[in-house]
Amino acid sequence: MDKFLEQYPINTQIVVAWGEMDALQHVNNVVYFRYFETARIDFFNQINLLDELQTTAVGPVISENQARYKRPVTFPDTLTVGVSINDIKDDRFMMHYSVYSQSQQAVTTLGSSLVVMFNFKTGKKAKLTPTLIDALKTYQQA
Repeated sequence: MDKFLEQYPINTQIVVAWGEMDALQHVNNVVYFRYFETARIDFFNQINLLDELQTTAVGPVISENQARYKRPVTFPDTLTVGVSINDIKDDRFMMHYSVYSQSQQAVTTLGSSLVVMFNFKTGKKAKLTPTLIDALKTYQQA
């Protein structure tokens, strides 16, 4: 776990709820996208990305989501979702998620989201600010 936390300095703890399991007795596949969203918003808050949305009407939207399920997760468990960044472009970047199960002591799920900056006033894509690029580069992995 220590190595995982070193690799993902911004991470989010999520307690698995009983109601997130499906008829096959493991966490339903769609729930992971909620886990990713929780980790994504936590990451955005920690780098102050959502503050800009209030003042400029420019903020992140998700263009694509992807998940790869490696191991089933069951209740009870606590997950740690680590976030990393790569492929930073003028108006977008890729977020990667790694879900670590405390009960299994292993990574159970990998995922990614393509995040595009969007101007909600004009309805068009927007460029990443230099401040945002610097913050993203802090958590960039190859």
